[in-house]
Amino acid sequence: MSGWFDSHCHVQEEYLGGGESGEGETDLSLVLRRATDAGVDRLVCIGTGVTTSTQAVAVARASRHDGTPTAWASIGLHPHDAAAGVEGIAALLADELAVDDGVVVAVGECGLDYYYEHSPRPVQRAAFAAQIGLAHAHGLALVIHARDAWDDLFDVLEAEGVPERTILHCFTGGPDELDRCVRAGMFVSFSGIITFKNAGDVRQAAARCPLDRLLVETDSPFLAPVPHRGRPNEPALLPLVGATVADVKGCAVESIAASTAAAAAAAFAIAA
Repeated sequence: MSGWFDSHCHVQEEYLGGGESGEGETDLSLVLRRATDAGVDRLVCIGTGVTTSTQAVAVARASRHDGTPTAWASIGLHPHDAAAGVEGIAALLADELAVDDGVVVAVGECGLDYYYEHSPRPVQRAAFAAQIGLAHAHGLALVIHARDAWDDLFDVLEAEGVPERTILHCFTGGPDELDRCVRAGMFVSFSGIITFKNAGDVRQAAARCPLDRLLVETDSPFLAPVPHRGRPNEPALLPLVGATVADVKGCAVESIAASTAAAAAAAFAIAA
């Protein structure tokens, strides 16, 4: 079945291992071929810093010549690296948007991570606020990473204003957090976590999420869905995420593929 849209993945060179084919073919080409074979024909490649954002743009541009899946890019600074400052991200964003070829569709992933706290919390909040400002200034979608920081997340969003198209990626909350996101006008993206045995709250949230706000993602190479948990993830495994969403929604898998692809196209302002 075709038509799947992976709303959040990391298939840049920085994230991929080497030497998979042994015949000079890059890991990326194999990953994308398997995605196509699995019915994933669109994806957004997400940056987490200057290097990976540059690589995300390169992946997106190359996809215009290499066939499906078609890729777009998001440029951003992950909260883990917020201490690096957003100046480099802002400059890269301005340079890439000047090309005006439509491959850059979002700012992020950015946000708050209070589980690891690789950057101090005040620094994370400042970097997050700055990237919200970039999304507003350029009319782009905002891709948010949030872990153990719900109250501060919404405080920053309220202060800066929620961009019209905002995606809360890799949702890990429950029904209450889902309701807060929907009330704020966000799109909510579900990853392989929804297939995990201990993710009952996430499945309950997906069950009540409006279909026009619900996206699916792999977050590859992280968070491979069951039965591949613990292995490197890739876009080809997206249908397993979608099948679990279909199960909790009581919908046909085909309808979830169609609705999540339409919602992702709306979130990133991509022609359906």
